Amino acid sequence: MDQSILLNHPIENKKILVAPLNWGLGHAVRCIPIIRALKNEGFVPILAGDGDSLSYLKQVFPNLKSYELPSTSVNYTSKGNLLKFKLLQQAPLLFKRVLKERKSVREIHSIEHLSGIISDNRFGLRLKGVPSIYITHQLRVLSGSSSRLTTKLHQNIISGFDECWVPDFKKNGLAGILSRPMEKMNKVRFIGPLSSFKKQEKEKKIDVLVVLSGPEPQRSILESKVKEELSGFSGKCLIVQGLIQKKQVFSKDKHFTTVNFMLRSELERVIAESHLIISRSGYTSIMDFFTMESQVFFVPTPGQYEQEYLAENLKKKGVANFSKQSEFTLDKIKYLEKFKGFKHKKTSNPDFDKSLFDVF
Repeated sequence: MDQSILLNHPIENKKILVAPLNWGLGHAVRCIPIIRALKNEGFVPILAGDGDSLSYLKQVFPNLKSYELPSTSVNYTSKGNLLKFKLLQQAPLLFKRVLKERKSVREIHSIEHLSGIISDNRFGLRLKGVPSIYITHQLRVLSGSSSRLTTKLHQNIISGFDECWVPDFKKNGLAGILSRPMEKMNKVRFIGPLSSFKKQEKEKKIDVLVVLSGPEPQRSILESKVKEELSGFSGKCLIVQGLIQKKQVFSKDKHFTTVNFMLRSELERVIAESHLIISRSGYTSIMDFFTMESQVFFVPTPGQYEQEYLAENLKKKGVANFSKQSEFTLDKIKYLEKFKGFKHKKTSNPDFDKSLFDVF
């Protein structure tokens, strides 16, 4: 074959597999600006994943080709203090899924002849000879007394990829120590927070917006808790359940309006129209609220050290207050004047430096 043809291989023919983890929708959501940037630059993004995460991206990008990957779902517990042990019990199963992922990506490559892979926290999504990127904000993995071990294991996984993209600022980052490695790491690039939202100036029509997310049964437990507490609230309240379903359904009672899900454009609007948002402290949500400069009250998922740390860190910075789920009451959200919200001069950067794609 003529070597000049290979050297001048047009970007339009370069297929990039984008594969987020299916633990909640956060990993899929933060891939949206990357997929849009790839399209804008003339690449051909191909989706891969499983469960709600893949279903969501297929809703956002209905014209993109997609592949089903082995499930990465895990069984959670209603008791947060047992979550760590529940996940450890499933470690052998997760390892088997990684091996299945590696087989799947080889099969996809044999069909699509990939020019690159972008994996958001999917350990097995890499191929020798194909530029493979790993996205994570957790260069340091908090797991209580085993944090040093889990961090070492994660760093070992990252080292198998060609580059690691960290969606945070290199200095004064939103993720705190999570995006600061315990030791020097090569091939790490800080790309700035990822959000498909853009800040809007809207009239504040909603007193409290509740954005539910995350795994069951904790999502439903928080929904019940919030509804119970807000039954005594006299202001206007909207609850977004975070359920991925085919048809959008609104319901109203005298206390609040509930909707099963909202598209990103709808969610962006209601966030801009809200005085206060109650949300999990997942990192993708934090990046969105940072972009929108929102006033937020966080309720971390019980047993998730990462979310607990992020909520505590933002409280220490005077950005947002939080409460443990078991301790959440309506009174907790009354004292917000002590917290500045996400006010800043920086911007999250959905139009991030396109030179990132030079690796492909």
